[in-house]
Amino acid sequence: MKAAETVYGLHAVRVMLERHPERVVMVRLAERRQSPRVRFIEELAHRHQRPLERIDPQTLRRQLGDVAHQGVAADITPLPPWSEDELLAALQGVPAPLLLALDGVQDPHNLGACLRTADACGALAVIVPRDRAAQLTPTVRKVAVGAAETTPVVAVTNLVRTLKLLKDSGLWIVGADAAGEQLAAQVDLRGPVVLVLGAEGTGLRHLTQQNCDFMVRLPQLGAVESLNVSVAAGMLLYEAVRQRAQPHGGA
Repeated sequence: MKAAETVYGLHAVRVMLERHPERVVMVRLAERRQSPRVRFIEELAHRHQRPLERIDPQTLRRQLGDVAHQGVAADITPLPPWSEDELLAALQGVPAPLLLALDGVQDPHNLGACLRTADACGALAVIVPRDRAAQLTPTVRKVAVGAAETTPVVAVTNLVRTLKLLKDSGLWIVGADAAGEQLAAQVDLRGPVVLVLGAEGTGLRHLTQQNCDFMVRLPQLGAVESLNVSVAAGMLLYEAVRQRAQPHGGA
């Protein structure tokens, strides 16, 4: 059995209790925290029969370190990484899945930030290569602020092969590059789509680009050559969200 991980903050703990109560091992609340949001978390814990303890705020701070825990934490069973087969199976029945693939991103802070935004934008999963790329670590989980426990990470042996399988499953592969032929807003992102971003500095590998249906760029008006990968991922994901919120027929 995997060791428990800790998530903290009102939102992260509430989401775990609402979506995955069976994975919550223990809820910890700071004494004297009695806001409506804290009371709702307490109610959820009781409803799902999850252990809960009230502890001294200083003790909670010592346990968690210098983080914005908002007086709320939960020990949980970690979400295991998905296999390629589990990813393909999860696509069934999802009308317009949105996936994020990271081609060799090595900075764990960037992976954590990408996970956090992917979760906020409703992405089904985040795909990373198994080698020469950041994997799920305590640092990634901490930066993701709970998103690593709700958005599956799929570690694959060969990213290009996985993209081909996703293409065969009906998804469009949209790569991002500063020299992309079209602006992201000019490409229809409302259907089943994989957004693919490259590593810090080097960008998408040539072979990865060759397997993309579209290469898009983000508008840049300043002097900086390229955006941080987690910022670019956030902008692309929210462009997809923006388009999906429009009535069909107008992006």
